[in-house]
Amino acid sequence: MATKKVATATMVAAQITIPGGEFEVVEREIPKPNAGEVLIKVQPCGVCHSDVFAKEGLWPGIQYPRVPGHEVVGVIDEQGAGVNAWGSATTAGTTTRVSSAGVGASFSAGTLSLPALSYDGGYQQYMVAPVEALVAAIPDTLSAAEAAPLLCAGVTTFNALRHSGASPGSLVAVQGVGGLGHLAIQFGNKFGYKVVAISRGPENSALAKNLAPTCTSTAKP
Repeated sequence: MATKKVATATMVAAQITIPGGEFEVVEREIPKPNAGEVLIKVQPCGVCHSDVFAKEGLWPGIQYPRVPGHEVVGVIDEQGAGVNAWGSATTAGTTTRVSSAGVGASFSAGTLSLPALSYDGGYQQYMVAPVEALVAAIPDTLSAAEAAPLLCAGVTTFNALRHSGASPGSLVAVQGVGGLGHLAIQFGNKFGYKVVAISRGPENSALAKNLAPTCTSTAKP
C-alpha cells in the first residue's frame, strides 16, 4: 500500500552555525512547544549589541546552530501542556531581562535559561520559549515594532534611572543618543529630570531636543 506523505510546515530562520560564523538564512520545520512552553509567531525582533554573544560564541555553553535575537514581540500561536496563564492569539514580549511585569529569564534547577543563548531566539518566523520568559502582554495602543526595543534597551535605561537616586529637578546626563540613549532621554524627561544628552557630533542635537524639548545637548569633538 502506498504511504501518503504529509507536508511539514516550515519557516525561515537566520542562524549562526559556528562561533564567529556568518548568518545563514535557512528553512526549518516550525517547532512544537513542549510542556511549559509557548510557540510564538514572531512579529518584530529588535537588534541588540548583546546578540554578539551568540554570533561570536562569547557565552559559555552555547550550542550551535543558534538563532540570535532576544527583543521579541509576537503572537502566541500555540501553548504547550500546562500553560494556562496566557491565551492563544495574545501579543506578548519575551526578553532576557527582569521587569516589573514579570520575569524575562527562566530559572530551572539552578540554571539560567536565556533566549538566543540557551535556546533559539527571534531571528526566525516562529520561536519556542519557556512561558516564564514572557514578560508582558503588549497593549493595542503600542505597535509591536515600538514595543520590541523596550524589552531590553527600555528596561536597561528605565532601571538605571529608577535606581540612580535622582529626583524630579535633578540634573541627569545621558551618554550617547543611540538605541539606549534615546529611550533614557525620554524616560528622564517624563521623570521630571533636567536632562543633558552627551553625544559625538552635533547631528544628534535636534533628535535629543525632539525627544525632550527641555533637553540640553552637548557634542563631543
